[in-house]
Amino acid sequence: MNGKIPAYLYEKKNSVKMILFTALFALLFINLFQPFGSRDWYPGISEIKYFAFSSLIILTGMLVVVISRIILIYRSKRHDILYWQYAVWILAEIAAMAIFYTLFSQFFPKDGVIRDLSESFRQSLNNTALVLLLPYTISWLYFSWKEKSALLEHLGQEKAPDAASKMLIAFPDEKGELKISIMTDNLLYIESADNYTTLHYLNKSKQSHYLLRNSLKRLEEHLADTPLERCHRSFMVNMDRVKILKKVKGGIMLELDEENTPDIPVSKTYYESFMQAFSRYTV
Repeated sequence: MNGKIPAYLYEKKNSVKMILFTALFALLFINLFQPFGSRDWYPGISEIKYFAFSSLIILTGMLVVVISRIILIYRSKRHDILYWQYAVWILAEIAAMAIFYTLFSQFFPKDGVIRDLSESFRQSLNNTALVLLLPYTISWLYFSWKEKSALLEHLGQEKAPDAASKMLIAFPDEKGELKISIMTDNLLYIESADNYTTLHYLNKSKQSHYLLRNSLKRLEEHLADTPLERCHRSFMVNMDRVKILKKVKGGIMLELDEENTPDIPVSKTYYESFMQAFSRYTV
């Protein structure tokens, strides 16, 4: 109970969703179940008028929740909200709405129906608890499910580069004949010169290179689903091996995590597409 409640319980977007869902639930509740014997209070009006009148009462009462949630959002920016504090907060919302409905039932037109104050409050408290606690619980379960789903998806995305790093990439020449295959995590970068490309990679922890007769443009299409990204007309780089991205006078340079490798430039032509790819590899 002394732990901090999850952020999804007081985030602005989720708070709006919960208020709307609670209001809809309350509207259905009061019009389907007609609590407090409210239908007997106004025997002379039609069902449509009763629906409009009761809906107005519910929506007015929901202002208590709206104000409460606004205060909660602002408080959460300055202080942690603990579980026991959140529980007390919800109980206060229930009590406040129950008082509102009790006063309404006592002082608004009764059409001759006399209602005991304590009995009205007891009924209001019971029904208000149902009106708030049921949608609150459903919302809590839904937000929790969404949070866990997002976390699992994020973990899956984190594992994707690890799986990709174990992938063996085949490099064909311009005629489509296989010339060499290299594990993704051993690849450093690819350098192009005319119709030839040089593959720079690690072999037994030592830097090696392989000259391949194929254009970088064809290889870029071949390597579309790998961590290798085009950053320059003459270079593709393994994003898993980029250690530092730094701005220099001439633009942006990439430092790899392997010693004795040159800095790789990012040209203006490929800047936007490269930075979009780079953002997927940063937390």
